[in-house]
Amino acid sequence: MEINLEESFQKKIDDEIRIEPRDWMPEKYRKTLLRQISQHAHSEIVGMLPEANWITRAPNLRRKVALLAKVQDEAGHGLYLYSAAETLGMTRDELLEELHSGKAKYSSIFNYPTLSWADMGAIGWLVDGAAIMNQVPLCRVSYGPYARAMVRVCKEESFHQRQGYEIMLTLSNGSEEQKAMAQDALNRWWWPSVMMFGPNDDNSPNSAQSMKWKIKRFSNDDLRQKFIDVSVAQAEILGLTIPDNNLKWNEARGHYDFSTIDWIEFNEVIAGNGPCNKQRLKAIVSAWQNGEWVRDAAVAYAEKQAKKTDNKTIAA
Repeated sequence: MEINLEESFQKKIDDEIRIEPRDWMPEKYRKTLLRQISQHAHSEIVGMLPEANWITRAPNLRRKVALLAKVQDEAGHGLYLYSAAETLGMTRDELLEELHSGKAKYSSIFNYPTLSWADMGAIGWLVDGAAIMNQVPLCRVSYGPYARAMVRVCKEESFHQRQGYEIMLTLSNGSEEQKAMAQDALNRWWWPSVMMFGPNDDNSPNSAQSMKWKIKRFSNDDLRQKFIDVSVAQAEILGLTIPDNNLKWNEARGHYDFSTIDWIEFNEVIAGNGPCNKQRLKAIVSAWQNGEWVRDAAVAYAEKQAKKTDNKTIAA
C-alpha cells in the first residue's frame, strides 16, 4: 500500500497537480518543505534588520518612505510563509523557537553589516535580484500553499529590486564620492550575493530529490550562472566593476566564467561565525521577548470578543 501511495504521489507531481495540506505525502517531502519554507520565512524576518537600520538615516523623505514600505513588505512575506509552513503541522511558536535557538537557519546574506546608504542599493539590486532568481520558480512549486504565497512575494520583490537598482543608478551618476560609495557597496555585497544560491550542485545532497518532487525547478549552479550573466550587463549600465578579475565571457558556453567561490567563508557564516550572526539573532530574540505583552493582549482581546459572540448566540 505504501508503494502505491508513493507512486500515486509522484504521478500527481509529474502531472503538475499540486499537493495540498490534506493530501497524503511522504514524511521526507513534508520535512523537506518545512525546512525550506521555514528557512525562507526566517530569512524574510531577519532580513528586515540590515535595512531597518537605515530608515531614519535615508537621505530624503522619499527614500525613507520607500525603505519603510520595503521592510514592511518583508514582514508580510515572513507571515505568508509561516502560514504556509503551519499547514505542514508545525506551529508558529515551534518555528520561531527553532530560529531563536539557532537550530533553524536563514540566508547567509543577512549576516553582513550595512555600512553605508549605498548598501541599501546593493541589497535591493543584488540580494533581492538573487532572491527573485530563486523565488520565481517557486511560484510553480509542487506544494500549493507555498506556490500561492510566492506569487505575491515575487511581485513585491520585483519592486524591491528596482528600488535598489535605482539607488545604485543615482549614486553612480552622482559625484565621484557617491560613485565610489556605490562601487564599495558592490565590492562588499557581490560574493555574498553569489553565495546565496547555496553550495555547488556536487555538494548539495538534497537537490536531486527536491527537483524530482518539484520543490526546486532549477539547480543551484544554473540559477547562480543566470544571476551572474544578468548582473554583469546591469553593472555595465551603472558604470561599475564586478569585483572578479576572472570574470570573462565564454563564447563556447554562452555564459560568463567566474572565480571560485570562497566556500570556507560561506560555511563559516552558515555555522554562525559571520560578521553579524550573533547580533542578528540577539535582535530577533529580544524583539520576541519584548513583544510578549502585545501577543498576550491580542489573545486576551480575541478571547473576550469570542465570549461576547457566544453570549449573544445563547441569548438569541
